[in-house]
Amino acid sequence: MLDIKFIRENLEVVKAGAAQKRFEVDLDLIVNLDDERRGLIKEVEELKARRNKASDEVAKLKKAGQNADATITEMRSVGDQIKSMDDRLKSLEQQLQKALLTVPNVPHPSTPEGSTPAENVSIASWGEAPKTDFKLKPHWEIAEKLKLIDFATGTKIAGSGFPVYIGAGARLQRALINFFLEEGRNRGYTEVMPPIVVNAESATGTGQLPDKEDQMYVVTRDEFYLIPTAEVPVTNMHRESVIKAEQLPIKYCAYTPCFRREAGSYGKDVRGLNRLHQFDKVELIKFVHPETSYEELESLRSDAEHLLQLLKLPYRVLLMCRGDMGFTQTKKYDLEVWSAGQERWLEVSSCSNFEAFQARRMNIKFKDGSGKPEFLHTLNGSGLALPRIVSAILENYQTDEGTVLVPSALRSYMGMDVIKSA
Repeated sequence: MLDIKFIRENLEVVKAGAAQKRFEVDLDLIVNLDDERRGLIKEVEELKARRNKASDEVAKLKKAGQNADATITEMRSVGDQIKSMDDRLKSLEQQLQKALLTVPNVPHPSTPEGSTPAENVSIASWGEAPKTDFKLKPHWEIAEKLKLIDFATGTKIAGSGFPVYIGAGARLQRALINFFLEEGRNRGYTEVMPPIVVNAESATGTGQLPDKEDQMYVVTRDEFYLIPTAEVPVTNMHRESVIKAEQLPIKYCAYTPCFRREAGSYGKDVRGLNRLHQFDKVELIKFVHPETSYEELESLRSDAEHLLQLLKLPYRVLLMCRGDMGFTQTKKYDLEVWSAGQERWLEVSSCSNFEAFQARRMNIKFKDGSGKPEFLHTLNGSGLALPRIVSAILENYQTDEGTVLVPSALRSYMGMDVIKSA
């Protein structure tokens, strides 16, 4: 959430940012609500001062033995006006708060202009695509032949987008989760295991509500939301908190299953593991000092890239244009791994800076030895999302014998060097 003072002082910047992100927001309504709120606060303060003065006059009149009925009547009338105005003020503040939740974060000046994914900027790449003398297969063919993933049974149990991992496929999932968490710990992140459901207040705090409610699974009976990412519960760990400045940065890594109703388009974009309703992911979350948040973003990106380098998977880094960023981010990088069997890039991590946007919604502040508490900055990134990493491993490490080599970084976790037919 943006500060109303920032909106008033930078109205055109906020309007431009919302337009660049392709969100329609009635900022004039917000300013008008705030104008009315401010005017009402001034009137209420004046009436309260008047009531206090009348109260003093009543005391003086009674002490002097004089009749104070007229002043008492006036004081009651003023009290009724104050109550009516307080009720209106409460309603205005609720309306203003609701309206502020619809305003997207402002893109950082370093982000490129643009409105489509084609206008994202590739700023780095690592590794080379595998070169073979045989035709590389897509992961769904490899997974079926080696009996690693049963898509049909998952559809029978729950529906499309809920695969069943079997044998070495399940072991690969578990190996990747352990590997990602261990590497996160090695780079200074504290491992946490949060709930996979959250309440509406938590989902509002990170910006899933009211922007993305249609993409979330809802447990209506108990008013819970299944999490789309560990970002939601972990960032809310410090909701309504004041953290000492010397504790920053605070860094967490968390594994959770993730749930998303929206499964994207049809065809190759959703084939196999490309886009699922339920998937596993390790998330990296940071709480940082505002003065270092963009340095911390680069460090976060490096932590995610480090995992891809250890797995020896070719990837590229995209700096997202303003029109392809989400509601909450000021700046975002996407890491895309090369899918050799499909001959396309697949996103496996987004690394984002939210500045104080989430912290203001959750009231997370920091305080040093002097001065009043200030809102800190929050960041997060996938470290990493499993489905497309699994597909990249199956496609990039396949052999002409129909087996799949296990990346050297995973062999101690897998307990095998080669994935063969069951």
